[in-house]
Amino acid sequence: MNYCSSCGARVALQIPPGDNRPRHVCVACGMVHYQNPKIVAGCIPVWEDKVLLCKRAIEPRHGYWTLPAGFMELDETCQEAALRETLEEANARVEIINLFAMFSLPHVSQVYLMFNANLMDLDFAAGDESLEVALFTRDEIPWEELAFTTIRYSLKFFFADRDDNQQRLHTGAIVRAAAGNEFLAGPKTEY
Repeated sequence: MNYCSSCGARVALQIPPGDNRPRHVCVACGMVHYQNPKIVAGCIPVWEDKVLLCKRAIEPRHGYWTLPAGFMELDETCQEAALRETLEEANARVEIINLFAMFSLPHVSQVYLMFNANLMDLDFAAGDESLEVALFTRDEIPWEELAFTTIRYSLKFFFADRDDNQQRLHTGAIVRAAAGNEFLAGPKTEY
């Protein structure tokens, strides 16, 4: 951030009085511009023993597979965001069952909320952000071609829950190691 959205003057990164971390503060009017993590909401759309995945038509990770998910918009709930993203990316209608996973990604300032969902029918097709969409059993999932670490963990936990005949809430932080790889730290599963 370079300029104040209130008065147009330059901003400086400094710790405001009474705060404990650097913020963008306007040098003219003193407005503190808080920046907060973005929320990504999505679904694990299921039909019988299969999960619906989308092959990305956009960057990042163009050509890789993902679950339908995207950034939450203003004036919508987390569930509405997950339903909208599933419709936009896969032209799929789903019924949300429950919150399945919540992952913090501090290195990119994002929080992922993934919901268990049932496909309402098999009338789905690639949306503008997808090259193709398809249903996969666990053995058919292109594990080496998944776009994001959040998707890999979501699917891993989904199938483990299915094996155990459980519905659990999975939480944790996906962190980036010095070598650049990402892993789940502090995973917690609630029954």
